[in-house]
Amino acid sequence: MPDFLRLTALRKRYGATVALRDVDLAIGAGEVHALVGENGAGKSTLVKVITGAARADAGRILLDGKPAGIDTPLAAQRSGIRVVHQHLNLVPHLSVTENMLLGDLPGRAFWVDWREAQRLARNTLDELGFGDIDLQQRVGRLSLARRKLVEIAKACRVRPRLLVMDEPSAALSHEERLRLFALIDRLKAQGTAVLYISHDLDEVLQLADRITVLRDGAVVGVVRPAQTGKGQLIEMMVGRVLEDMYPRRTTAGTRDVGRDDHPALSVRRLTARHRFTDITFSLSRGEIVGLYGLVGSGRTELARALFGADPITSGEIVVDGRSVRPRSPRDALVAGIALLTEDRSRDGLVSFMSVCDNLSLPNFDRLSRFGFVQRARQGSLAQEKMAELDIRPRGIHRLVRTLSGGNQQKVALGKWLPTEAKVLVLDEPTWGVDVGAKRDIYRTIAALADRGAAVLLISSELPEVLGLADRILVMRKGRIAGEFERERATEQGLLSLAAGVDTDVVPAKEGTRPPRSMDSRLRGNDTVP
Repeated sequence: MPDFLRLTALRKRYGATVALRDVDLAIGAGEVHALVGENGAGKSTLVKVITGAARADAGRILLDGKPAGIDTPLAAQRSGIRVVHQHLNLVPHLSVTENMLLGDLPGRAFWVDWREAQRLARNTLDELGFGDIDLQQRVGRLSLARRKLVEIAKACRVRPRLLVMDEPSAALSHEERLRLFALIDRLKAQGTAVLYISHDLDEVLQLADRITVLRDGAVVGVVRPAQTGKGQLIEMMVGRVLEDMYPRRTTAGTRDVGRDDHPALSVRRLTARHRFTDITFSLSRGEIVGLYGLVGSGRTELARALFGADPITSGEIVVDGRSVRPRSPRDALVAGIALLTEDRSRDGLVSFMSVCDNLSLPNFDRLSRFGFVQRARQGSLAQEKMAELDIRPRGIHRLVRTLSGGNQQKVALGKWLPTEAKVLVLDEPTWGVDVGAKRDIYRTIAALADRGAAVLLISSELPEVLGLADRILVMRKGRIAGEFERERATEQGLLSLAAGVDTDVVPAKEGTRPPRSMDSRLRGNDTVP
């Protein structure tokens, strides 16, 4: 197939840091070309050069075999290049329609033809298979997954010749991912070139025609999925063979162990109007409980309610035998509940503050005396957590926004560790991080459980839930649809229950073992050891 885009010997340096080292890359029309590498490998810098957000210090960019002067984002757009950003490029207080047509609203002079704008936006969403998105809704009120779909629709509306997709499936449910993959197949059939960047190596191997691997700013290989395995990709990315991804637990939480026979967390008939209904479950000390469900199932809404970020209509939350009613995150933290949010950029970190300050945010009370922060104690705490979580580079005074995605996520998690919360609610804890950072985060989660914390692990990644959780709850349409023991859980079983296919599973109730009446189709599947 002819190359639409060809990069030759690209170099880019930021001060003493060499971000790109003589990078060659070719993408053909109608090709899905994947780009993989650890955080800090140079992927983001390469995307910036391709999309005109940064200029290379040396090298050539060719479009259709001719030199291209892509020195601004506008020049890239005029050349037919669009990008779906990992950190979404949307205006939260504007509607879906306004975001999709921003800069290209139909009308004349100072008058906008809103009827035509709605028609154009609706046609695009319907054509892409995203027709259930409300055009009038403010983007800031949408879930992260829905915002991601709007970003994809915005980029596809103009039928680009090259679509750069940076972590497009992160935080999407299995169902939403299938819709995304179907869209990519259609773009490919239309002759659109797709540069696909993802840390999910399984989907990379499924989707890509070719895969370019970056390490330390250089291309270490270009491979084809049919001749490559996941282990080989990981070894190329990190330069070594990684140990098992999911750590072996030294202990495993049990539902009948706890001080004074109280579970760490009991949730009884919890309801929040229009979000979830009659939620009942419990967590024991040292236990990791997975919570899986499709987009719109109410997982994130439940997490926010437990943390006091959203109001509760009725029901009870009991922490360590004491009934609590958190009306704010501060109330929840005092009660012993911490939340790692699904969107670290919007809710988890303060990007213009330092790593030190971000790690200190929930801990200023214990770091202060007479209302003044003790800087020596604050710095000592930050150094300790950076070392414990292997946050790089080590400088505690670096702005958190200058870190890679994986290291930012470690900071977002690390700020809760000094609080010694009894219950940790982790919503998409490895969203948008590389394979090495995932392994580090998994080890941290297992270590927290081994030290006695109760962990509610909310994730869209089935291997993650199956690999870490002692048991798994499934949400559907705002309710707990059922529960699986780890040794009986399978990807097919979880998906079937989340989608409403399996009607034989009885909803889980507090204090009960998982249901035994699994569908016969699920009993025969391989189980997770």
